[in-house]
Amino acid sequence: MSGKIAKFQEEHPSLESYWRSIILFGNNVASYKFALAKTLLEIAPAGKPAVHLEELAAPYAKHLCEHLRHSPKQVTSGSSKFLQACMDYNAGKVTQEQLLAVTVKLGFNNVIDAFHKVNRAELPVKFFEKDYNGSAKRIILTDDIFKMDELPTKKSFTTEVESRWNLVEPAWELGINRSLLNISYDAESQILFVDESFRRKDITSVRGALNGYQKGKCFYCYDDIVVSDDERNTCDADHFYPHVLQPYMTRVNLDGVWNLVLTCRRCNRGECGKFAQVPAIPYLERLHKRNEFLINSHHPLRETIINQTGKSEEVKISCGFAPQEIFLLGVRCKTLGFSRQGEQNSFSY
Repeated sequence: MSGKIAKFQEEHPSLESYWRSIILFGNNVASYKFALAKTLLEIAPAGKPAVHLEELAAPYAKHLCEHLRHSPKQVTSGSSKFLQACMDYNAGKVTQEQLLAVTVKLGFNNVIDAFHKVNRAELPVKFFEKDYNGSAKRIILTDDIFKMDELPTKKSFTTEVESRWNLVEPAWELGINRSLLNISYDAESQILFVDESFRRKDITSVRGALNGYQKGKCFYCYDDIVVSDDERNTCDADHFYPHVLQPYMTRVNLDGVWNLVLTCRRCNRGECGKFAQVPAIPYLERLHKRNEFLINSHHPLRETIINQTGKSEEVKISCGFAPQEIFLLGVRCKTLGFSRQGEQNSFSY
């Protein structure tokens, strides 16, 4: 698995890739990294390098309190005095001042040291440095976090953290192994959901869940894409194999996450866009790479995608279809081989 993470980081080495590896390739045992990541993104625009724990405490605790309101289980281990203080604050049993005091004392005990570790290895870049000197405890934000704040796609980072956080909570809440969690997709609302004792529970937007694994790029042309609450400016969610083929592909679910990719509007429905075409075969390898990143990231979607694409490498690469079958599907679809000329061979994840 470490090789897959390294490949994700190094094929297109960038600050975004290293940041996303922290969020996407965690062990899913606690939510502290998610809360700290959202806090860092929140405070970076102020441009202040040195931030004391007392200043971090308010936004950090706020994010955890918000999630505890709808998902009371935020760790897979035993009890936590810090999380109990957050729950007591939500219940009106402690004041904000008392909560912040506990946050400074206990809330950062492990996450500061663990934040830049992925698969037990330190990242080669740091978004902050720890600076504890006696009673004065602070972090020093590095140029890298400020550079992240200058990127045109910065709005997507917070959405990606929130989506990842929302995805791991159902397994914790239901008390089941993430390998048993089956996540489904509602094409109309573009929402991922789980069936909880026959009661549907919406989890998160498919865009936020998938964008990090595409490194914020359009699946077809590799232009930057943005995940936004504003439908006029957000990217599209496209079925790799068009949905019109479902009657001819009865052994697979085309609404499965394995078949969903994020695209810019130009590629999906602009002039000479894909629309309901079958993509050129080289894009199939690209789809496989994207799905492999999901499978190897401790992602709650892992088992869902394995079940949808198969367990052997050969089957996963082709999604169970031989090239001649893909050709016949293209004939059924009356179009075959959508691509952005000259781009399909230059792209890799």
